[in-house]
Amino acid sequence: MAAHQTAYERHAPDPRVVERALAGSRQAVFWLEDAGAEARHPELTSSATADLTVVGGGYLGLWAAVHAKRRDPATRVVLLEARTIGWAASGRNGGFCEASITHGEDNGRNRWPDEYDVLDRLGRENLDAFEADVRDLGLACEWERTGALGVAVEEHQVEELRAEDHFLDGAAVRAEIDSPLFLAGVLEPDQNALVHPARLALELARVAVELGVEVHEHCAVTELRRASSGSVEVHTDRAVVTSAHVVLATNVFPSLLRRNRLMTVPVYDYVLMTEPLTSEQLASIGWAGRQGLGDLANQFHYSRLTADDRILWGGYDAIYPAGGKVRARHEDRPESHARLASHFLATFPQLEDVRFSHRWAGAIDTCTQFTAFYGLTHGGRVAHAAGFTGLGVGATRFAAEVLLDLLAGERTELTELRMVRERPLPFPPEPLATVGINLTRWSLDRADHRQGRRNLFLRTLDRAGLGFDS
Repeated sequence: MAAHQTAYERHAPDPRVVERALAGSRQAVFWLEDAGAEARHPELTSSATADLTVVGGGYLGLWAAVHAKRRDPATRVVLLEARTIGWAASGRNGGFCEASITHGEDNGRNRWPDEYDVLDRLGRENLDAFEADVRDLGLACEWERTGALGVAVEEHQVEELRAEDHFLDGAAVRAEIDSPLFLAGVLEPDQNALVHPARLALELARVAVELGVEVHEHCAVTELRRASSGSVEVHTDRAVVTSAHVVLATNVFPSLLRRNRLMTVPVYDYVLMTEPLTSEQLASIGWAGRQGLGDLANQFHYSRLTADDRILWGGYDAIYPAGGKVRARHEDRPESHARLASHFLATFPQLEDVRFSHRWAGAIDTCTQFTAFYGLTHGGRVAHAAGFTGLGVGATRFAAEVLLDLLAGERTELTELRMVRERPLPFPPEPLATVGINLTRWSLDRADHRQGRRNLFLRTLDRAGLGFDS
């Protein structure tokens, strides 16, 4: 089958229009700027003891600290963040809080078919509980239970959608969001919410402190050691916290556990944010339901409105840097941001005069099962989870409950899940990881240019349980 251009390529705007749209943008994370995410908590300068030490001040670590104090207010909890609260993935993602804890139904059913219905229920319950926490804890995070709209932009994608509930034909989907590229869609009215990512992290930290958690920023943990008493020493450059239990919530960053060093890789995701739309510009695209938006390609785009009617537009390029290191220099990739801008203007040609104000990137903690894995070490005193693969906003709340159950030594519905008890396959060491990941990305791009048909390499990965179809 001959390759064909994608819809975004067929409708690509003049490159001068793309250049003009990007001309005034800055490499900066809109969410972090908007929330004012500077340091708010003191460094730890002297050694201490704790019942629970949490390593990492992103969503997973913050939820673990909050849940621990809500379970037992007498528990002494110390949280150590290497930089500032929410500065990494938790402060720079798209803000999509999904019900799925398995990276979608297909991934969940393929990996855990016998328990998928339970996982689906638990994910829905988690989203409802998340919403209740936003209300009950007073989390000022711009929560909107908007649902999600998945759109087909190629004819073969339309056929994939026809059997789905809530199917929308071309006219119906364009009545929701008006784009000449949208051929059909599926509206999931209750399985997604939107949040302000950085404000969510800062609000969770505020609640944690109010509950009595001792939060410390600029405290990078360098080592874990078993103490003679059986407890665990958590070392920073300036202090040691001796703790009965530890939660590791470092996600994309190199694990403190050697056994997890090959379990995740960083994949960089690129994002644009427009200036606020005028009322006329907003009216030209509709979007009255303010749903989260995504297309159905392997290399997919995601989009949403902000509280002040900007449009966030991200995705498509998912770049694994050679060697797999997390480095700030990987966040500046002009060709990825230009490609995103071109695809945005192809999608919304009526917004040709809109300008982008911010451009940024972030590293996603990717594992081979595309959803979090869990474990215990140090005689059951250290619990860890990582590998959320881009869907961690909601799933980290669920994962925090899992980790606390594991540390408590309890047999609960969560700890008995196969998804919790099984470990995914590790990635190969370098340079094999770079070769394999880039071959996978090339193959996914090839499939998008060939009506979704997957080549032999992708089909082999599918059979091995390593295939990716987002």
